[in-house]
Amino acid sequence: MGPQTDDEARPVPHDLRLPAVAVAAWLGAIAARSAGAVVTALLGAAAAVALLGLVLRRVDGKVVRLACACLLVASGVAAVALVRGDAAAHGMLAGLAEQRAFADLTGTVVSDPATLEGPYGRQVVVRVRVASVAARGATYRLGAVVVVIGTRAWDGTELGATVGFSGRLAPADEGEVAALVTGARDPVRIRGPDVWWRGAAAVRASIRRTVSARPSAERALVPALVDGDDGEVPTTLQQDFRTTGLTHLTAVSGTNLTLVLGALLLVARGAGVRRRWLTVVGLLGVAGFVLLARTEPSVLRAAAMGTVGLFALGTDGRRRGLRALGVAVTGLLLVSPGLAVSAGFALSVLATAGIVVLGPPVQESLGRWLPRPVAAAIAVPFAAQLACTPVVAALSGGVSLVAVLANLLVEPVVGPATVLGLAGGLVGLVCPSLGRLLGLGASLCVRWIVAVAERGADLPLAAVSWGAGPVAIGVLVLVCLLIALLAPVLLRRRSVGALVIVGTLLVILGVPGKVLPGPGTWFGDWPPKGWVLVACDVGQGDALVLSVRPGVALVVDTGPDPTLVDHCLDRLGVREVPLVVLTHYHADHVDGLDGVLRGRSVHAIEASPMLDPTEGVDQVHDIAARAGLTVTTAPVGLTRTFGGVTLEDLWPDLPAPVPGPGDGSAANDNSVVLLVESHGLRLLLTGDVEPTGQQRLAAALPGLDIDVLKVPHHGSSHQDLDWLHALRAEAALVSVGVDNDYGHPDADLLASLAGDGTVIARTDRDGDIAVLAGERGPVVVTDH
Repeated sequence: MGPQTDDEARPVPHDLRLPAVAVAAWLGAIAARSAGAVVTALLGAAAAVALLGLVLRRVDGKVVRLACACLLVASGVAAVALVRGDAAAHGMLAGLAEQRAFADLTGTVVSDPATLEGPYGRQVVVRVRVASVAARGATYRLGAVVVVIGTRAWDGTELGATVGFSGRLAPADEGEVAALVTGARDPVRIRGPDVWWRGAAAVRASIRRTVSARPSAERALVPALVDGDDGEVPTTLQQDFRTTGLTHLTAVSGTNLTLVLGALLLVARGAGVRRRWLTVVGLLGVAGFVLLARTEPSVLRAAAMGTVGLFALGTDGRRRGLRALGVAVTGLLLVSPGLAVSAGFALSVLATAGIVVLGPPVQESLGRWLPRPVAAAIAVPFAAQLACTPVVAALSGGVSLVAVLANLLVEPVVGPATVLGLAGGLVGLVCPSLGRLLGLGASLCVRWIVAVAERGADLPLAAVSWGAGPVAIGVLVLVCLLIALLAPVLLRRRSVGALVIVGTLLVILGVPGKVLPGPGTWFGDWPPKGWVLVACDVGQGDALVLSVRPGVALVVDTGPDPTLVDHCLDRLGVREVPLVVLTHYHADHVDGLDGVLRGRSVHAIEASPMLDPTEGVDQVHDIAARAGLTVTTAPVGLTRTFGGVTLEDLWPDLPAPVPGPGDGSAANDNSVVLLVESHGLRLLLTGDVEPTGQQRLAAALPGLDIDVLKVPHHGSSHQDLDWLHALRAEAALVSVGVDNDYGHPDADLLASLAGDGTVIARTDRDGDIAVLAGERGPVVVTDH
């Protein structure tokens, strides 16, 4: 072989044309969702001009032609997003939902039932694509998706089955969902699932059976790893996976598909399949994977990203991988524009792009002094994690330092666990004993993953609290870009590369403290001195603390988890609680009451006069009785003073306790609403009061002017915006859980409040939130 020429030695540049088109499609979808018809019309006009120029061949230059193509794609995706959003928001079902109509519906189940503890107790949530709806004396044919919230009878519904049911329609927060169906009656099965759905369900059940005798963590994690069936994964293990950057293993991702297809194609090659028939086998594998993991947007996204990964592994992988990524992103956004604002979609695309773009140069540099398999094992998780770090920080307020190490340690067993788990499920259909043997192999691999997650989460510096504000994320983006540029250079030399790796390990292992304090606590302990109110981060629920004096505070709502509110009060140093106010009896506001009572002196408990739901009322009274307390009714119209805190009960206007329907439907709008004055600040604590109650408050208290607003109902879209704007709050607090099932908080609501100059803080991103009295009004300090 002759010497390498300059052209051969020069690295092939990335082809950025299709990625540029994909970025344009992404921006078009975001523009349509945020700015609506005006921006879409402008994009359409610009695209028409660009198309005319291309047709008439009046456009010269590659860059200009690419810009025209980007305009065309952006306008197309924006138009699709606008049409779908308009159909969901203003269609027949949406109109009936606004009227809260009772309807009889027929449709096909399009998701597995999910059981969750909601504000009305244990409920089952399932998505149904509606074929017909009968309401208000008329019958309509349509194809919209609704979210059904029903009893445990829905837990047995099968994906793909056609069912009939009835319930009360309500508006939905999620853009592409036409309506909610609340209080759904038990479903009537009209037709069973098609054969392919029955086959997929049989394989999923078989996978669970093959590991049913294993310890709980392994029994839950094998199905999650193979097909995303993560309903049984313990909460503590989920938290350890988040800390160590391993959450992608418990969700359906492109990695799953790449592993399954890789094994399938290997078997096909061994069986003599060649050339185009391999493509057919691969496509059948993709279809089977989608059926097994369910045809939800996240699964389709994973299938697309996994296919991109296969392109990247082939000849000329970097160029082909980027092209495939551009096509995949554009296609997914055309099919489902709502993915443009999905955190999972962003993480999946960024991880794939990081592996395709940054992975090869890092692997090449490490390969100069490490064995190639070891270099690849380090480069892939490093590239993916670095690309995703800013988005992860924006969502969680933290940066995992142990993620690359954890992914490196588990990578050798992820493939065998996935393939053995799937093989066990398939073989178990015909030979259960052999299926259990393969399941044993998968669970042993998973045992190592669990050990890495648990040990990694316990490391002294597993994660660093960073912050989720624009400045913090902007700085992090710059840091990640700098690392991406320097890593291939620094890791090229053995001495420097080894120093970087060893230094990183020493930082992770040697610094005291599991998690560094966040920017809100770098210059002092939490809570900040002089705090007036703290919104505790208790997940999807409310728990507010009003400082009376050191060690003494009032508590308004207790959140859904006793441990979380207890921890929050411990950090605040609260040992005495003169009064607990429960705004209403939903679980996400009262289930933490035990935590407030734990080791503290509590003098009194007051609650809403609306005794609904019955389960919550009974639970609160039982807990109070065990503590020697009696729950009394919050006295509307009464003003009281606790130290320097003045408390005025504004709502509800019920003179005495009233029994509700029992199902919790009357609770929200009868939430206790409090006007608090402390340290010169006026704070309005609104519980979950709904638009009807808000309008009556506006009529009863015209001109009410406050400094701080606790946004009603966790930032739901169902608000009286005129009233919220009229309050002229300088700061608004949203108490909400990460990745909650209700779509809270509503992005349009937050944008509307921010448009007034209101500072927004939310517990899902900022952690605990403290309000202080500044010289010119409220000052918001967050734990993150």
